[in-house]
Amino acid sequence: MKNFHSIYSHHFIRASACIPHLRVADPVYNVDRILELAAHASGLKSAVALFPELSISSYSADDLFHQQSLLNAVVDGIARIIEASRELTPVLLIGAPLQLEGKLFNCAVVIYRGRILGIVPKTYLPNYREFYEKRQFTAAHAALARDVRFLDHTVPFGNDLIFSAVNVDHFSLHTEICEDLWAPLPPSTFAALAGAAVLVNLSASNITIGKADYRRHLCAMQSSKCLAAYLYTAAGPGESTTDLAWDGHAMIYENHQLLAESQRFSDQQQIITADIDLERLIQDRLRTTSFNDAVQMHREQLRSLRRIEFEFAVPEDAVPLRRPVARFPYVPDNPEKRDEHCREAYQIQVQGLMKRLTFTKTERVVIGVSGGLDSAHALIAAAHAMERLNLPRANILAYTMPGFATSDTTKNNAHRLMAALGVTSQEIDIRPSCLQMLKDIGHPFAGGKPQYDIAFENVQAGERTSHLFRLANLHHALVLGTGDLSELALGWCTYGVGDHMSHYSINASVPKTLIQHLIRWTIDTHQFNDAAHEALAAILDTEISPELIPAQSPDKPLQSTQQIIGPYELQDFNLYYVTRFGFGPAKIAFLAHHAWGSRLSGHWPDGINEASRNEYDLAAIKHWLGVFLTRFFQTSQFKRSCIPNAPKVGSGGSLSPRGDWRAPSDAEAKVWLDDLKLIP
Repeated sequence: MKNFHSIYSHHFIRASACIPHLRVADPVYNVDRILELAAHASGLKSAVALFPELSISSYSADDLFHQQSLLNAVVDGIARIIEASRELTPVLLIGAPLQLEGKLFNCAVVIYRGRILGIVPKTYLPNYREFYEKRQFTAAHAALARDVRFLDHTVPFGNDLIFSAVNVDHFSLHTEICEDLWAPLPPSTFAALAGAAVLVNLSASNITIGKADYRRHLCAMQSSKCLAAYLYTAAGPGESTTDLAWDGHAMIYENHQLLAESQRFSDQQQIITADIDLERLIQDRLRTTSFNDAVQMHREQLRSLRRIEFEFAVPEDAVPLRRPVARFPYVPDNPEKRDEHCREAYQIQVQGLMKRLTFTKTERVVIGVSGGLDSAHALIAAAHAMERLNLPRANILAYTMPGFATSDTTKNNAHRLMAALGVTSQEIDIRPSCLQMLKDIGHPFAGGKPQYDIAFENVQAGERTSHLFRLANLHHALVLGTGDLSELALGWCTYGVGDHMSHYSINASVPKTLIQHLIRWTIDTHQFNDAAHEALAAILDTEISPELIPAQSPDKPLQSTQQIIGPYELQDFNLYYVTRFGFGPAKIAFLAHHAWGSRLSGHWPDGINEASRNEYDLAAIKHWLGVFLTRFFQTSQFKRSCIPNAPKVGSGGSLSPRGDWRAPSDAEAKVWLDDLKLIP
């Protein structure tokens, strides 16, 4: 790894979409503007700089395209750009009318470091409404040659070209022009199936009311269907307004996610820039079987596409990531969508529980309520389910079961919440039964010795679960599991007769950070009464602890979960990028450092107060990532191989062996820990 702190060491490339201020039919002026923006993109260390359709001549030249003086000036302008490109970082994609084979083509000229990599003619020429391109231009399919002689060089020519950097994994580029995207089968679709991960569109596209939204939908959908980045730039200031107007619309999408967008109707030239995660795209293609089925169905056509190879001069210095990385990838980061996403998460869990209850002809659930986050969240989801089933909340049989280390704080919070929700509640002291088992197995604690080992802890967890199952038998009820996705990832649950097991486990695909957010949302949107909200707020403010080893004082647990297994906010971050994208440790650490390196940068979700806005240096990130890798890959899979049924909630996935994650229980973590050493 040349430079850990550079995006180019982690399978990103930087891309720019440019909107120059042009003059109609003035190639000298236009080339000057193009080179200004190309130099700007180079200063930004961009790998790609995209310009609009026919940007050297202007799009709105109409029949002036048939004037030889203009066409000659365009060629002279291209020669200037080629020469200037020798010192520039990005691949340049320039729009130009070119006279080839005795025909005039609307072309994208792909230029890099002093040479033309290829010339791509427009495939579909619009000839309807305000468009009359067939009056001036010939479509790509009318071309006879696969190579043309241009500026004393033989250059690949056609709409079947994919430009691939041989020294940068997954950096494969395809270009199409404006109307090509509007067609039922865009050329970029086949290019993506053939391996192109970066799709670009040189457009002119005059503006009419509502057209901008249509463009956004087109680019977003093409990027998502092709599992690709899609760069789009349209003509801006300077084009002729004889009959049309231009808004200078540029966008960069990555698999439906908008990374950057220009200011429309600006009277100044613009450049927008975004960092594209090529590995993320390729990982999605690797997993999406329908994408690869489409490749197989069209393999003969895809084999005919030509690859134009070049070596990209990767910037050697640090190129910091400019793209925002959410600290909480499982938490909705769009405030406008917050209510919708949170309500949907609850409804998925509620609907799952309702189906299980109706199918088993069961009207009661048994749940252990500890006064912690997970059981609180499961309890309020159960309350919603009872309402939907027109059953009384009293049918929720909730038990708090204090052990040797239960604090007054958590026990009181459990009682407050159960009372506020109106469920049937009871307290069962498990210490007598735990002492009996400790005595039966000959544990030193039964003889008065303060030995707090794994057996001591798991006797308590096992007794709680054993009580819950027998209570369910007694009351013809289902045991509702409370353990979450984060705990399953880290193996932080007692296997078998313990919190690992239940009849139905609605939190099993909900990570800890999302549970915290959902509880905040429950309070903010007044889902229950004030007393319930006050209890939930108190639970949110309580230290996360298993409370299995006696505390030094009644209100301060000796055990802190996050001091043992790491901060959940970091471990959930690691979990997301391991399971959703299969990223290696170095890249995850790079992203985590960008997201968590400074508490003052980036966006924080609503409800996280100043005191809870943490930051982590790279050393801390590396340490806790090492803990995660060992626990996730090597020591905890056997617990995930046999977990109760649970609904999948988020796109981040689940760890059910029947769903997103299937892995051997005796795998080694060595390859991940070796990669961890690459982190400085």
